[in-house]
Amino acid sequence: MGNGGGGKKGRLAVAAARDPPRGQLPSTSSFSSSRATKRQRAAAMADRYFPNDLPDFVAEAPDGDGSSPDGVRGLLSLPYSRISDRLLRAALRIKDKACGYLGLGRGGDVDQGAATGDGLHALHGRARHGTPAVQVTGNRSDLALAGDIVKECDAASHGLPFLTFITGRAGVCALGAVIAKHFNDQLLLTHYLSSFDEIIITEKVPNELLYGRAGYLWACLFLNTHLGEKTIPHEHVTSVAKDIIDEGRKLAKKGSCPLMYEWHGKKYWGAAHGLAGIMHVLMHTELKLDEKDDVKNTLLYMIRNRYPSGNYPSSEGSESDRLVHWCHGAPGVALTLAKAYQVFHDEHFKQSAAEAAEVVWNRGLLKRVGICHGISGNAYVFLSLYRLTGNVEYLYRAKAFACFLLEKADQLIAEGAMHGGDHPFSLFEGRAGMAYFLMDMVNPSESKFPAYEL
Repeated sequence: MGNGGGGKKGRLAVAAARDPPRGQLPSTSSFSSSRATKRQRAAAMADRYFPNDLPDFVAEAPDGDGSSPDGVRGLLSLPYSRISDRLLRAALRIKDKACGYLGLGRGGDVDQGAATGDGLHALHGRARHGTPAVQVTGNRSDLALAGDIVKECDAASHGLPFLTFITGRAGVCALGAVIAKHFNDQLLLTHYLSSFDEIIITEKVPNELLYGRAGYLWACLFLNTHLGEKTIPHEHVTSVAKDIIDEGRKLAKKGSCPLMYEWHGKKYWGAAHGLAGIMHVLMHTELKLDEKDDVKNTLLYMIRNRYPSGNYPSSEGSESDRLVHWCHGAPGVALTLAKAYQVFHDEHFKQSAAEAAEVVWNRGLLKRVGICHGISGNAYVFLSLYRLTGNVEYLYRAKAFACFLLEKADQLIAEGAMHGGDHPFSLFEGRAGMAYFLMDMVNPSESKFPAYEL
């Protein structure tokens, strides 16, 4: 994914003499940070994120007369049942706008033109946030709508070179199969699974999540999660995982990291194109002991070589501490480290995930709404750690980001101070991702970063 921000490319202004060694963070409590440090970071990164002036905590007021307090602080004071209702209504409004944008819900077929090119990207987003609407509202018409969108994507994606869940044919077929299963449509289920089986991974396919083997492997895991573990044979899953491991070992021979990958000539670290995303998918598979060791030690290598700020480089050797996105930087790595704690039961991974979450709290109010490089995606770090630890302060932080979006996103976009996405209703770039996040806030213990957490 792109860098998610225009303008100047600021760098964190911290005197080298005061920096701890890379990989070692200053000693701070997990939920406190210096206001002065925040101001320094805001000045250095002003083109990428809003200064986080959100209160560290706001107690919920008793559910009294149903009045509507003003501003973000007022929203944060609402009882959770009331604020979640507002978030859900906002998400459903976005859904309705997306339907209008794509020519849906007008009593006819989906606009064929919307199912090609940029429209395909947007359709993927709408289909992928149709199912959480069903889970939250119980309205099966949302599931039927998602099914209609997937049918258009099915037709439009024939012949396209991409094979992953997020951007390609595997996602269309996997989603279609799961929706068909919900409707007990065996004929349609067979169609989508047969189409999935026809996907071919060539030697030229990269290994990353967005366009490569890891993204295809995630689609296999998605099918097995929702349709049964033997839907995609275990032998096939382990074979793809082994190919990814083997490719990583080949490139790593010249370095000190056990696994390394390239995409477009760069050795990326982030979730979309690099180590974090690939390791995250591999940790959902059954690996041999030596393969698990390589995954674990790759993550430890990343922790040792993070920036003194706690953020992570976008690529191997990068000295530019700028990006705090799911695609590049601490947010995507934090989600991967949370998974690593579940797999390896090593407290170091949980602590490192918490430290990455501090970066997200301080520098994560990005000037975009989406989940790839926007506020919505960054908030999933707090939801993931809330599920992992049960610490309600993480839930508060997710709620704070949600209330910021609810109160300010429309106005900031209208003023040109915030970017609504090149594809305005795309799941990863636009408001569909915001809707997905707001829906997940209704049942935070069931939340999952779409197309990343299983």
